[in-house]
Amino acid sequence: MNIPSNPKPAARSASRSHTKRGASPAAERPAASSDPTRDIAFDILRGVIENRRMLETTLLRSPEARAADTRDRAAAHRLAAAALRHLGTLTTALEPFLRKEPPEPVRAALLLGAAQLLYLETPPHAAVGTTVDLLRRRGLAPFAGLANAVLRRVATQGPAVLEGLDQERLDVPPWLWTSWKHLGPGVARVIARGLAHEAPLDISVRPDAEAPPEAERLPTGSWRLPAGTRVTTLPGFDEGAFWVQDAAAALPARLLAVQPGERVADLCAAPGGKTAQLANAGAVVTAIERDPARLERFKENIVRLKLDVTTICADATAWTPDAPLDAILLDAPCSATGTGRRHPDALWIKRPRDLEALTEGQDALLAAAFRMLKPGGRLVYAVCSLQKEEGPDRVAAALRIGFTADPFRPSELADIPEALTPEGWLRTHPGLWPELGGMDGFFAARFIRPA
Repeated sequence: MNIPSNPKPAARSASRSHTKRGASPAAERPAASSDPTRDIAFDILRGVIENRRMLETTLLRSPEARAADTRDRAAAHRLAAAALRHLGTLTTALEPFLRKEPPEPVRAALLLGAAQLLYLETPPHAAVGTTVDLLRRRGLAPFAGLANAVLRRVATQGPAVLEGLDQERLDVPPWLWTSWKHLGPGVARVIARGLAHEAPLDISVRPDAEAPPEAERLPTGSWRLPAGTRVTTLPGFDEGAFWVQDAAAALPARLLAVQPGERVADLCAAPGGKTAQLANAGAVVTAIERDPARLERFKENIVRLKLDVTTICADATAWTPDAPLDAILLDAPCSATGTGRRHPDALWIKRPRDLEALTEGQDALLAAAFRMLKPGGRLVYAVCSLQKEEGPDRVAAALRIGFTADPFRPSELADIPEALTPEGWLRTHPGLWPELGGMDGFFAARFIRPA
């Protein structure tokens, strides 16, 4: 099981005790006032732990989250992401203070409280008090005394609670840690080190526009701002001067190397960053997206960026262009294990068996792309995944379909040579550029349809 649970430890401290339920002063206090940040974060964490539901899904579907203001939603996202980023460590750190495993909702509340104490520098009285209030608001008042006692002990011991714990190893699900051995000796630990930090905000800037003055230019041409930056408040956002896009995510479209006037399709287009790159390079772009809701958000982005793009709501495996295409970008649906800095929930909701369905879908898209291309047309296949099954193994599948490999040349990745594999593929991961703030994990390969 990927989600860590509290195993029964062999020994417990004699000083630990549960406060008698029903007799705790914390449980007898008057009803707690509302706290949208922690209520939403609690729902997010429960969604991941209990239902393997993506963090963003809770934010989109929860009536409480939709009704909250932007500041509360952002704070809830940050709190839940911190707990998920350190889920394994927090679970292990809480074990010595618990006689037995609490109900899942209570464990979620304890994880949020501990995350505030150990990683977010929340004052102890606030972290403890708001967790107790959260339990009482959610009909879990009998556990308020337990939360009060456990979190006060965590607060008293402070960072010492984490001493001796291999946090990097604990905060990656075991099956993923093992699977990343294909990336090389010790790379799993380097990746885990990168995943431990909140991601900065990366943007791609329109060729005729200027980056916000506070942004830092990266070697690959992307621009970076500190984590927590609100993109909508930056000068130039409303005018469509730039769009949000991780530095690694900007590489696959660049490597397709489209020329002005070429007919190009972006087969899984939302949210639109790669489409924007292709259109700004002068290509005649058709963007395909099968999810109507995602397509609407895609269109909003394209309108803001003032781009002329044809958009089609369709399953790319069934869509046929009116004439063969010059080039295709296929950023295929995948496990998203390379995005753990921004989406730590992705690491905990995926299971090894999920890969089979994902790779079947990726092969179907590769076959469809082959049919769409003209002879000599080129394809860049990309995934924001660190998994061998979704990267190198799909290269083998593409060759079986009939594609010819077209390896990337060192000159094409001269600004990030460490991302070029011996086979001529692109491979980034969250452990790269640690001095600059890291990047997402991407795999990309380029192919030609033979003449």
